[in-house]
Amino acid sequence: MKFGVVTFPGSNCDQDMIYVLEDILGQEVERLWHKDTDLKGVDFVVLPGGFSYGDYLRSGAIAKLSPIMGEVIKHANAGGYVLGICNGFQILTESGLLEGALLHNDNQKFICKNVYLKPGSMNTAITKDLDPDKAYKIPIAHGEGRFYGSDDVIEKLEANEQILFRYCTEDGAVSDEVNPNGSLENIAGITNEKRNVFGMMPHPERAADAELANEDGRAMFESLLKHCTQN
Repeated sequence: MKFGVVTFPGSNCDQDMIYVLEDILGQEVERLWHKDTDLKGVDFVVLPGGFSYGDYLRSGAIAKLSPIMGEVIKHANAGGYVLGICNGFQILTESGLLEGALLHNDNQKFICKNVYLKPGSMNTAITKDLDPDKAYKIPIAHGEGRFYGSDDVIEKLEANEQILFRYCTEDGAVSDEVNPNGSLENIAGITNEKRNVFGMMPHPERAADAELANEDGRAMFESLLKHCTQN
């Protein structure tokens, strides 16, 4: 599978993502620039974490206007795969490719720490090969990660099994006490109705290398590789 990793002014996780895809997983990767208008034949676009355009206005609000995003939206609407991590997730909601919004954390502070995630649906490419009973340790690093949606949006995400991950305890229990940012229903990631666009606040690329003593995130990439390739 050929991946394209987009770099915006202010991206800071693009090289981490490229390293995991190329060196850890052995995939072909194109470096895409925010001013590009050609996806260079990639099958899967990744919008990495960071602070695109300094997070002016709102996180992702300016990045959605970049030339590359017009092509990313066309790619997604045609059934192509897109993954947004942290700032990438914010860009996807701002672009309308995913529902809801990412608001300031409820404590109004930037949070950087390891959290635990429990798969919310086993019916998506990124979760199919995960253990539904396991809590995956994945780091977060964000100031605007509180997922919000109207009652109708939340009800729809629940009914369609579009919730990818929920924040949980090390034992897999979902509770308010371990919700790091105030996200509704402990939501840490969602997918679209077609299940080809994925967004999550935690950083699996920072938990995919044995050198970091944590490979929980690698399982998510391996699940994507297996099930996206089959489609």
